[in-house]
Parts: sequence; C-alpha cells; structure tokens
Amino acid sequence: MATVTDVTDATFETEVLKADKPTLVDFWASWCGPCRMLSPIIEQLATEYGDKINFTKIDADANPQVTSSQSVLGLPTVKVFSGGQVVKQFTGARSKGAVKKMLDEIVG
Repeated sequence: MATVTDVTDATFETEVLKADKPTLVDFWASWCGPCRMLSPIIEQLATEYGDKINFTKIDADANPQVTSSQSVLGLPTVKVFSGGQVVKQFTGARSKGAVKKMLDEIVG
C-alpha cells in the first residue's frame, strides 16, 4: 500500500526532482482548511496510483526555500513533476474525480 511521503527543503531535490517516476507534490499548511479537505483525497489516490506515481507532501510554512523556488502563492498547491519539470499543477481544493482525471493524463 503506497503512502504519501513527507519531503522538506533538504530532501526535495532527491525525492522529487530526481525521482524515477512522476511525483505529485502537495504543498500544504496546518492552518489551511482546503488543504485538510484535499489531504484525504491525495492519500486515497496514493493507494490507487502508488505503483505509477510517487506521492509526496511538503509543509509550506516549514519549508520556505522550496515553496519560494516553486513559486507557490496559494495553498493547497499540487504540482506533478516528471524528469525534474512540472507537467501538471493546480491551486485550491479539487474533487477526487478532478485530481484522478489529471493523474490519468499523466500515466496515460
């Protein structure tokens, strides 16, 4: 069963940019209501897509370097990286169906 891995400023490059498969990054914060709505959806999708996509999350408040370098201006922001580049992204809460549709476009 796949899980959502916590990444930090220190581990972002290794875990996300140099990952061997597409990697979803959920930028979140503890005070963010929409983040709390999106989090269980991401966790459910990790169990469904975990063999094809890595699932990670990063606390935007605790990791300002990555948050800034990735130009994250609103939370939650979800970005999917492949080969070190952003291939899909959205900001704000989304339904499970909307996130699933995006992931299906990536894994084809």
